[in-house]
Formats: sequence, structure tokens, C-alpha cells
Amino acid sequence: MIVTLYKPFQHWSENGSVYILSDLHFADSDCKLMAHDWIEPEEQIKIINDMVMKNDTFVCLGDVGSAKYLPEIKARKKILLLGNHDNRADYRDYFDEIYTGPLFIADKILLSHEPVYGLPWCLNIHGHDHNNVEPYAEGCKHLNLAANVCGYRPVNLGKLIKGGILADITSIHRMTIDRAVERKARRE
Repeated sequence: MIVTLYKPFQHWSENGSVYILSDLHFADSDCKLMAHDWIEPEEQIKIINDMVMKNDTFVCLGDVGSAKYLPEIKARKKILLLGNHDNRADYRDYFDEIYTGPLFIADKILLSHEPVYGLPWCLNIHGHDHNNVEPYAEGCKHLNLAANVCGYRPVNLGKLIKGGILADITSIHRMTIDRAVERKARRE
């Protein structure tokens, strides 16, 4: 269990791992325009299922594409943050939970479809940027998991956290306290 997740999201990891990927664009003909080497849905499913096991949770950060491939993903739970190409009605029968916007799942972790700027106190895990050239603002930490950017491989959230990806991010609470201490020192 990933205990650092906020309580409403801890169930994602109660029996397995949490894997995150974005921009699957299953059977989307425009994908070849974004990346000439875009792989077919069947190959994407194989890559996902080589990592995601039947007790795991699979989180898609939007832009799913054709829903007909979703039952082939063997995860116990499937979570969707809607992307700019998604319609909730198309996926309601395939996902256990569907969210319409950015989602804070822990003190320092924000999931979103598109990158979010100006939040130096969290890690923004997102997709949408298929070229990985988005100019990120100073102090913001981003992890782009658009399928073609990360080799179509979902990322294990627990391993990211244990690997220390959040270590260099100062929490918003610490930033608030530090600012109060600085103001007090200036007054004295």
C-alpha cells in the first residue's frame, strides 16, 4: 500500500501496484502524424500487460482512443483522467473511476492530462506533450508519461516514490512556514 497517497486514493494500491501512462490514442490515425513510429494498439496492450498484473491499478492520464482495447488491459482497477480527446460517455463502462480535471493524490503529487505550471511544491505527472519539448516553468517538476515519450511503458508510482523523485520538492506547508519565519525576522 502506498501510504503517502491521500486516503481516497490509497485503495488504488491496496492489493497491488499503481501504474500510470497517458495518451494511448488506441487506433487513432492521427498518431502517425505526431510520431511516425507510433505503435499499434495490440503492441501497446502487450507492453502494458507485460508490466501491469491482474491485482494492479492502471491509471490513464487521458486520450485513450478506441475503447474496444480497454478490456484487454488486465489490471484489477482502471482509472481515467479525461484528456482533450476523451468523452466520459465513451469510457464509463471501461473504467472504475473517471475524473474530469487535475487530481492531487498526495501532498506532493498532481496527476493531470496537460502539464500544470507554477506549482514548485509538487510533482506534476502528466501527458499530452508528445514531443516532450514543453517549456516548463522554473521550479516546477514534471514527469511526462505520454505513451510515445516513455516508450509506451507505464510507470510504477510506488517505485517512483521509493526512488526519491519527491525528495527535492519542498512541501507547500514548509514553504509557508519558511515565509512566515522570514517575515518575522525582517520585522525584528
